[in-house]
Amino acid sequence: MREIPAQPFAFPLQRDAVALVVIDMQRDFAEPGGFGASLGNDVSRITRIVPDVKRLIEGFRKAGLPVIHTMECHRPDLSDLPAAKRNRGNPTLRIGDEGPMGRILIVGEPGTAILPELAPIDGETVIEKPGKGAFYATELGDILGDRGIRQLVFAGVTTEVCVQTTMREANDRGYECLLAEEATESYFPEFKAATIAMIRAQGAIVGWTAHVDDILETINHA
Repeated sequence: MREIPAQPFAFPLQRDAVALVVIDMQRDFAEPGGFGASLGNDVSRITRIVPDVKRLIEGFRKAGLPVIHTMECHRPDLSDLPAAKRNRGNPTLRIGDEGPMGRILIVGEPGTAILPELAPIDGETVIEKPGKGAFYATELGDILGDRGIRQLVFAGVTTEVCVQTTMREANDRGYECLLAEEATESYFPEFKAATIAMIRAQGAIVGWTAHVDDILETINHA
């Protein structure tokens, strides 16, 4: 067993039981005119991590390890969108509204798609999730169980919402979780910093955090 240098201590890699989970790297969160921008956010913060997310994805592919992508999206009839979620806040566009890239966060719309630079390839799993966590109302747990996956490396956005929620869901289900620090981002830098601190507090209460270079070096030489 090789270890990935990490915080709060080295991550004990099980190379035959690890997968990468890339959370919600979608146009609606990263491009002008999308849902993230409609909330008043600086979406350029998200696009800045694309090179590191891409390196991580390519490294897992090179190592022959599973890559799983998630997309936050809803049915066209909004039957899986609670009013409490749609009506929250004061965005210029709400989920389901028509925007510059089609209907916001609706299955099949252009803005809902994963960024082209990070697009899944044939054979990679794509999870369409109606909630913040990737286990809620999806088949993710069954897919991981069928493949014997016990460890998850996380990338994507936003650090404090969908990424952390999924990590906590995974932790409660017995998975060991590692967050790639340069491959995740928030619209609010202080939220990212706080989330990283929370994840690895109390002896990795939710999981570990590590640098992309250390993750890649270890998985490709394990």
